[in-house]
Amino acid sequence: MDGKIVNVLTHPNTLTLFRMAAAPGIVVLLLFPKSGFCTFLAALLFSAAAITDYLDGYFARQRGLITDFGKAMDPLADKLLVSSAFVMMASNGWIPGWVVCVIIARELAVTGLRSIIAGDGKDVSASMLGKYKTGFQIAAIIPLLLHFPYFGLNFHVIGLFFLWGALILTIWSGADYFIRFRKLLQV
Repeated sequence: MDGKIVNVLTHPNTLTLFRMAAAPGIVVLLLFPKSGFCTFLAALLFSAAAITDYLDGYFARQRGLITDFGKAMDPLADKLLVSSAFVMMASNGWIPGWVVCVIIARELAVTGLRSIIAGDGKDVSASMLGKYKTGFQIAAIIPLLLHFPYFGLNFHVIGLFFLWGALILTIWSGADYFIRFRKLLQV
């Protein structure tokens, strides 16, 4: 493959944009919730997009390609991808809507806090709790998107297990951000 094409495909900002573009694709696929093929494709697209979340950060640090665009758009792309999947799953009746409301409210609140903190020139990096939260959200979404039993496994039940863990970590990490934010204001 041409070296320029490889560079574009592995550039952190391109990966972030792919993640953002994947969200509407997942929404469209989930408009057909009774189609095992569409839900499988949605899970596959979400999985590919979730992998880019790790890769864009890795490539940015490895190649010294950390940009203001990436700093702003990477967390937005994550929230867009996760929120779109959760909203569509709630819309299809696969998960409780109140859980989605709590998760999205936390994401919006933390994004606002991070913007205020960044405006003061302070550290806005994600905490380990936030990283665990993201991991549990991804671990919940993929089997929930599959939704139907495959290979004798009830993927919906597996996804619900991780969803409850994600909910706990979502609340815990959100509280942690607010506590850290309050301490930053006192300094």
